[in-house]
Amino acid sequence: MNDKLEKIDSFDLKILTCLQKDASPSQRELAERVGLSQNACWRRLQRLTAIGMIRGSRSEIDLSALGLDLTVFVMIRTRHHSREWIESFREHVGRLPEVVDFYRIGGDWDYLIKVVTRGMAGYDAFYQKLITNFDLATVTGFFAMEAIIDNRAVDLGRLK
Repeated sequence: MNDKLEKIDSFDLKILTCLQKDASPSQRELAERVGLSQNACWRRLQRLTAIGMIRGSRSEIDLSALGLDLTVFVMIRTRHHSREWIESFREHVGRLPEVVDFYRIGGDWDYLIKVVTRGMAGYDAFYQKLITNFDLATVTGFFAMEAIIDNRAVDLGRLK
């Protein structure tokens, strides 16, 4: 079992559940929601952050309102699997600002990249940057028409 998980109790799970749904409440509000004093809640927040269980907080932005209206899931197959090539490819993809998620995966494909951009022209520009100076066997894009479930909070209650 993960050492971090062994140190987590039901109050910690309540805190994490609340924060992953909405990280904006004050410490006082959070303490009230989970049934702790403000000081006890603060100490737990500090500990959860120190052990890496909490890694910052973010605001959810409506990207389509900013003109970023196209989400593409890019699947990549490559013939190269050396550590040097992989590191070079990771750095290359990491420099592309359209990339919001990037995974090395198992199965028929090697990588999955989630891209958010402005329309098809934006995706084409991304694609041209992606393939520049990299020998990729297959690159295919799946275009999202609708986000049905997006960034859903994980049910931490099942960890009890």
